[in-house]
Amino acid sequence: MADPYAWPALATIAALLVYLASFALASRMRAKHRVVAPSTEGPEEFKRALRIQANTLEQLVPFLASLWLFALFLSPVWAALLGAVWVAGRIFYLVAYFRDPATRGPGFVIAAAACIMLLLGALVGVIDRLLS
Repeated sequence: MADPYAWPALATIAALLVYLASFALASRMRAKHRVVAPSTEGPEEFKRALRIQANTLEQLVPFLASLWLFALFLSPVWAALLGAVWVAGRIFYLVAYFRDPATRGPGFVIAAAACIMLLLGALVGVIDRLLS
């Protein structure tokens, strides 16, 4: 039987790949528009790519902590499924924000909802473990 924690590990890898994609996009736009590091000023296309990368990095911390606490204290399989939803939401966010910042909302909401469910589930799991 496969290790059930391989599933949230796979979700973690997918999330890190999304971050690397956002980093690659920002790097590509920095080179395209000749924005020399550490400058964060440049054309709109560059600024959007940089914000996508920063926002993705900001969201990784609560997501990864919540994912693994949920996996450890509630269910690794459900953690992985919610992790997949988060990854899909962040991909949607990345593509939408880069095309038109006004359309990034649904991707953000999908990923945020998945993260909130992971956090609340982790809290329930931890409290249950403390009380049992």
